[in-house]
Amino acid sequence: MQKPSQLASALSRPVTPTRRSKGKVFLVGAGPGDPDLLTRKAERVIKDANVVLYDKLVDDRIVALVPHGTELLDVGKDPDRHKVPQHKINELLVRYARQGKAVVRLKGGDPFVFGRGGEEAEELMRHGVDVEVVPGISSAVAVPAYAGIPVTHRDYASSVTIITGHEAAGNRLQWEVLAQLDGTLVVLMGVGTLAENVSNLVARGKDAQTPAAIIAQGTTPRQKVVVGTLSDIARKAKEADLKAPAVLIIGDVVKLKHILQPDEDASNHSA
Repeated sequence: MQKPSQLASALSRPVTPTRRSKGKVFLVGAGPGDPDLLTRKAERVIKDANVVLYDKLVDDRIVALVPHGTELLDVGKDPDRHKVPQHKINELLVRYARQGKAVVRLKGGDPFVFGRGGEEAEELMRHGVDVEVVPGISSAVAVPAYAGIPVTHRDYASSVTIITGHEAAGNRLQWEVLAQLDGTLVVLMGVGTLAENVSNLVARGKDAQTPAAIIAQGTTPRQKVVVGTLSDIARKAKEADLKAPAVLIIGDVVKLKHILQPDEDASNHSA
């Protein structure tokens, strides 16, 4: 694993383009946690990479697939602290590609579902760097599935809306619109703002008795599921001491958890 001193060296290293080949960046989705959900293409690209920059949510068992000798950089983000600012990550991707290297930007879930993959792809294109997206299974779908909750069902929900629990500056969520939707609402990265998000929905007309579930450490052996309603899900999550990463599911599909996976321990998937 990359040491802080090695990362600092990588950030300050001058660009030295090579003539032997043109570099390329792969924006790779690592899936929601279970290594068995990593795609075959993602595994192949990881094993062929010269450099891998990986995020906090990538499972250690997936990081372990990186061959010995491949340069490995931990650029993960915590809710209140970024080890490497996004603009520095962009610079590293461009720099390594210009050195003629195969670069993997490894992200939890899917790169284009709240993974900043679109931003990075734009930056790479602006610098004339070849970029390829390798989609990953999103936690928005896989984590509820592992807990026995389908995000759509003909009898319960014909639509699903995915939102982030942390709003980017200037992108204000329209809670009054979200509160009126009849389908499933999936909130990613919203543990720290759970009570606030639930209050926003109820205050704008969402029935407080709407079923809700929050799933922490989804698809891993540490998976923990808490089921309730909008009126009590924040309290129950706090009592259960749920930690990020977690996925919040709101809607009648949550009722299916008691049918499809009635056992309170929803972590019985081999991982």
